[in-house]
Order: sequence, then C-alpha cells, then structure tokens
Amino acid sequence: MAKRQVTEEHKQAMARGRSESRAVKEYLEGLERNRPRRGRKRTPESINKRLAEIDATLSNADPLKKVTLVQERMDLQAELETLAVTEDITAAEAEFIKVAKDYGDRKGITWAAWREVGVPAPVLRSAGITRS
Repeated sequence: MAKRQVTEEHKQAMARGRSESRAVKEYLEGLERNRPRRGRKRTPESINKRLAEIDATLSNADPLKKVTLVQERMDLQAELETLAVTEDITAAEAEFIKVAKDYGDRKGITWAAWREVGVPAPVLRSAGITRS
C-alpha cells in the first residue's frame, strides 16, 4: 500500500484550522475567566474588613474555630490577590473577530450557540456572524 502524500494546500488548511481553533479557544476561555459570578460582589475593602475581624477573633478562638478562621483568612487573601489582577482580552477578542466566521461556518456553529457560551452580540456582528 502506497503512503499517502499530504498536499501543500492541505497542510496549509490544517495549519489555518489549528490557528483558528487556538484563537477561538483563547477568547472563550478569557470570557469564562471574566464572567460575572453570582451573588454579592466583594470589594477589597470588604475583604480587608473581614480579614481584620478574623485577626481580632483568632487569638481567643478555640482550636476548631481557629483552623476554620485560618482557612478563611487564606481564602480571602487569595481572593484579594485575584481582584488586583484584571485580564485584558481585547487582543484575544480581535483575533476571535478575524477567524470566528470561517471557523463557525466550517464547524456549523450558529449565532445562538456563540451567544449561549457568552460571546457578546456586538462581537459576533463585528466578526460577520449573523442570526440567520
């Protein structure tokens, strides 16, 4: 059986597909990381206030309460660090806009599917993706 040869055109198409997939995945992951969470938003001030309360309570707490307070303090400190970091997904959005129409057409992804995973309507319109 003869070994099949992949044409240069096919290699370019595969490379374009990988590149488009990467751009779409990066943008969708960025949207997911920046998605608003349910519940009341915590501010750095409210977190710092709770940390101060924990520090004041910690010295007089029994061992069982102490371990839960220490864990809460660690969780709050980690949350405070993540609040300080804001992710800019504008570059990923620009790449998504360039490739989303071709990628979506090739994969059969509709406007509704893009919207359901959180892609804003203006971004879809910029990419040339329509409702029909």
